[in-house]
Amino acid sequence: MGSGPAELPLWIGSEIVSETTNLTTAEGLDVLEAELAQLEGDGRREIAERIKTAREWGDLKENSEYHDAKNDQAHLETKIARLREKIAAAVIVEEAPAASGGVVSFGSTVVVRDHDGVEQTWRSVSSHDAAPGEGRLSAESPVAVALLGRAIGEDVSVSLPRGKRTLTVLSVG
Repeated sequence: MGSGPAELPLWIGSEIVSETTNLTTAEGLDVLEAELAQLEGDGRREIAERIKTAREWGDLKENSEYHDAKNDQAHLETKIARLREKIAAAVIVEEAPAASGGVVSFGSTVVVRDHDGVEQTWRSVSSHDAAPGEGRLSAESPVAVALLGRAIGEDVSVSLPRGKRTLTVLSVG
């Protein structure tokens, strides 16, 4: 076992959460539940119709449409199972950056500067809502884990695939 960020405990406020916990907002949970409902409803109906149609075409041994539909069905059921796991492990976290007292927490928007003087702004969000290119980091990402609990003016060292990076927290909102 290594000593990567996934093995470190994650602190949210004064609570410690496990790596199997899915931190999310109420809105994020609603999005997951809507996606699950769509897949369990329309998604399953569409696949079942494709399988039924392909069966009507005859010999299943050489029926590529049937085999494609069955493979798609397996992928759909896997996706449904993963969404159910995410929803079951969901912990709704209130986004209250103003109440964090200048300390980085889930939902915080933080401005950091690296050793080259480049400033970046990130917001700590659930893994489902993460979009690093848009400034939304998963709370489970190495950078977000390193920043959680840090205050303005603190330096933090982050191990990334391209090497270590030192970041200075400039502001938290």
